[in-house]
Amino acid sequence: MKSKNDALKINKIKKSKRFENLDVVIFLGPFLVVFFVFTILPVFISLFISLTNFNMLEFPDFVGLANYEKLFLNDDIFSLAMQNTLILAVITGPLSYIMCFAFAWLINEVPPKPRAFLTLLFYAPSLAGGFAYVWQIMFSGDSYGYINGFLMGLGIISDPILWLKDETWMFTVCVIIVLWQALGTTFLTFIAGLQTVDRSLYEAGAVDGIKNRWQELYFITLPSMRGQLLFGAVLNISGSFGIGPVITAIFGFPTNGYALHTIMHHLDDYGTVRFEMGYACAIATILFVISFAANKVFQFVLGRIGK
Repeated sequence: MKSKNDALKINKIKKSKRFENLDVVIFLGPFLVVFFVFTILPVFISLFISLTNFNMLEFPDFVGLANYEKLFLNDDIFSLAMQNTLILAVITGPLSYIMCFAFAWLINEVPPKPRAFLTLLFYAPSLAGGFAYVWQIMFSGDSYGYINGFLMGLGIISDPILWLKDETWMFTVCVIIVLWQALGTTFLTFIAGLQTVDRSLYEAGAVDGIKNRWQELYFITLPSMRGQLLFGAVLNISGSFGIGPVITAIFGFPTNGYALHTIMHHLDDYGTVRFEMGYACAIATILFVISFAANKVFQFVLGRIGK
């Protein structure tokens, strides 16, 4: 009798697990289908097209690695775009990431009501739809531009500076704009992560020998919000490698002397202007590989925090 009862209990447990798995499939199924069709599948299709010569009018002509050979051996503009992209990503990516966390950490120490106002204040730049016009007015190359007018009024400069056209200043202005825009979703993610840290961990840490706020930050706060840190890293990496539209909106396309020409610009040029889709997909593949490698580096670094 006991063996039969045990068998019935085991069957009930198996059936309940099947129903649980069915619930998971029902809820995740639509998302997984959409994710596969619009994210995974296009990546593989793009990889295949990068091995062809395809102008969207004729059937793709398989050319193997010819597009990649042209990219790295015969395309000087792509080399410049690669250099500009990596420099901008190395500067703006870590800086914007640190800024987002630093502001989130400071604002989290403020009482709830002022904290809500400050959060909105810092998040507002990412919501500004007409930001390009604001920056163009501020950095206008005549004496009516706010920056030029301010500097000329102080006697720092005598003639207006062509901030958006002079290759000497374009890069600096671009970095300022990108950092200003960085306080977006990553900032909110860090605020939310800081709110979920268990306060009792700080009391336990004090008992275990943690003596100051920096030790609390490294040994308790950062490990407790590792998921939010990783999510923010992914957002910042994708943002730092995809700042082409921001540059186009403010500096125009192409920029003077290709001073701010990025991989995204090169991709847009061949994909939406020349319609050389095979070559454009090769550029997209290179950008995907670089972004993927950068994400892996961030995952490795974040995984060692607090250990």
